[in-house]
Amino acid sequence: MAQQHLETPGAEGCAGDVVAAYLREQATEFLRSLRQHRESGGAASGTAAEETAEAARALRRSARRVSGTLHTFRPLLDPDWSDALRPELAWLSGMLAQEHEYAARLERLLAALHRLSGPYAVPLQPVGSSSAGAERVGTAHAPRNEKSASGQLTVGAAKAGALLERQLTLARTRAHSTALQALGSSRFHAVADSVALLASDVPLRPATADLKTLATAAQTRLTEAVTALPLHQAGHPYNAEALVQGLTADTAPPSQDAPWHHVRLLLRLHRYAQEVVDADAPEADAEAAAALDRHRDAAEAAAAAAHAARTPRIAPATAYALGVLHADQRHEVEAARFAFQRAWLKEAVRTP
Repeated sequence: MAQQHLETPGAEGCAGDVVAAYLREQATEFLRSLRQHRESGGAASGTAAEETAEAARALRRSARRVSGTLHTFRPLLDPDWSDALRPELAWLSGMLAQEHEYAARLERLLAALHRLSGPYAVPLQPVGSSSAGAERVGTAHAPRNEKSASGQLTVGAAKAGALLERQLTLARTRAHSTALQALGSSRFHAVADSVALLASDVPLRPATADLKTLATAAQTRLTEAVTALPLHQAGHPYNAEALVQGLTADTAPPSQDAPWHHVRLLLRLHRYAQEVVDADAPEADAEAAAALDRHRDAAEAAAAAAHAARTPRIAPATAYALGVLHADQRHEVEAARFAFQRAWLKEAVRTP
């Protein structure tokens, strides 16, 4: 992707003021979202639950932006203060995300099971194929006796769905309880106090770099990480039948998702840096970011299916259905990688 030209607002000496203004804005949003979360009472169901979830999302958004800004523009800020606050914000954001992630993962997996075991399920197509269904993921390649495999999948899908619902609902309930406890802890109150101080007083130090240099460095790190990805392999599907058989034998292949997750993080930092540099600029790389979000969701859903398939003493049909589900989600991973490749190359052409 070609380097974008970043304009530095104001003189170099104003770089700290620009970052401070952005941090104050995000800290104010954090405190506003925290008040809304407390007013909703942390409910687990009903209208109040929707308000709680929205307030938690807003809290996470502002926490991520503050943390990302502290990372990218660290030379402009007091290093001891920023290094102490960043991991606490990461803890808070991750803790608040867990309940939502478990719920979304369960919804995704149950929808996939319903699609895969339905009467109109079709074989997986290689991503990027010229066929009409190339970008739609269907059921994994079944064994040679397709009629027998279809019946086995139909029988196992209901039990597989019930198993996933038990496991992920329990995990969601625990995450909800953990979040409520954390939001009442001294650790959280210390984070909230630090952000409250940040809303009025940002600890700066004499500028050692300007905004353009620091934002460009974030973009360079992203570009280098994308260059290291095997983009030429994006869209080549896994051997789905081997995945199904491997899971039922309790041996799952390595996924090698970590470099893609790292690029997702760097892309987020790059986008936040762009917000600091020019708040009125159009959102950069939104299509690529959405593809990496889908990649993360599919990879974690596949891992959840694999975990469920290793539950002791489950029926062979249930294990088979979970293996098919795992293979389906791994194909979704490949589809997301292919979508990211196309979005990234398209952005490179658009930004000379």
